[in-house]
Amino acid sequence: MDEKQIREILKRYNEGSCSREEREWVESWYLDMVDKSQSADITDTEMLAAKDNIWQNIVKERPIGQNKGIRYSRIVAAASVIVIMGFAYYFFNSEVQLKNNTAIENYAAIIPGGNKAYLTLADGKKINLTDLDSGMTITQEGIKVIKKSNGELVYEITDAVASAAQETIGNNTIETPVGGQYQVLLPDGTKVWLNSSSSLQYPVKFSSNERRVTLTGEGYFEVKSDKTKPFKVVSENQTIEVLGTKFNVNTYKDEPAVRTTLLEGSVKVSLANETEILRPGEQSAIKGQQISIQKVDTEQAVAWYRGDFAFEGAELKNIMRQISRWYNVEVVYQGDVGDIKFGGSISRSKDIQEVLKVLSMTQGVNFKLEGRRVLVML
Repeated sequence: MDEKQIREILKRYNEGSCSREEREWVESWYLDMVDKSQSADITDTEMLAAKDNIWQNIVKERPIGQNKGIRYSRIVAAASVIVIMGFAYYFFNSEVQLKNNTAIENYAAIIPGGNKAYLTLADGKKINLTDLDSGMTITQEGIKVIKKSNGELVYEITDAVASAAQETIGNNTIETPVGGQYQVLLPDGTKVWLNSSSSLQYPVKFSSNERRVTLTGEGYFEVKSDKTKPFKVVSENQTIEVLGTKFNVNTYKDEPAVRTTLLEGSVKVSLANETEILRPGEQSAIKGQQISIQKVDTEQAVAWYRGDFAFEGAELKNIMRQISRWYNVEVVYQGDVGDIKFGGSISRSKDIQEVLKVLSMTQGVNFKLEGRRVLVML
């Protein structure tokens, strides 16, 4: 296997188009490099020494079938990130060194977001859930709202409220700021995770014929099944209708399309004059008044609620929009970044310096932090 072929495999890995076996080979080789180095500071000499043996190492150390899950977990634990193209750049271009990006290290850490949200009750009272102690209970007209130790907000309804008319109860709204996320267990048992800079409005008691909520930003839903009451998510000019299922909705205004990704069950996505049915593994994209459907890797869409950024085949601007919302930073581009794509995953628990260092390993892209501004330079 010559250098050109190695480059092609690494390029396919970066774009997310390599085969499962190629992916396992590359990730297994990377794991062993990390294990052997015992350090994140792998020198140029080590990288150049690996150049002639890279393919032999990948093949020799590829994971055995029954150990794939264990080895992949070790990859994540040992390295936190898998962006192989960055290392490929070192292998084949000895003149570039990470020290050129030391501007990233000269600033105080910009920490990641966390469980932060505000709850607005039906009477207009606004509560900072971040400051609310675990186990605390908020009471509103017979409704108990409890903050759990994991940050989840749980609703408990008394028998008196359960028999009351929905109109007498009113709506609650939960909002996450930039750099915030939150989880809420709705009165019907539906679980919702809100991403950064998002909001969810919902009735404290659902009506007798439907369960309707309004979403802005991004949310992941695990809807409690109730065939007598369809669950509807209203956002912008679309309505999503389900009976019981798992799906993700991304409605951020700075994204090129409103996207709904289905993991389980079925979902009906409706515009004013068009309706489409999604099946597991499909994603709808709404641009203007048109709906398009495509098969996708659902793990990419829901990685955020599991605590990761997932960048398989993602363009740089898409990645930077996610980073901007999670770390509450402004992104400024100096030059045309085009359609540069990345591969791999990065934990959202890392501070921004670590994330940018990894992304900076990709050929031709550098970053500089100026306060809470990230400069992207070619």
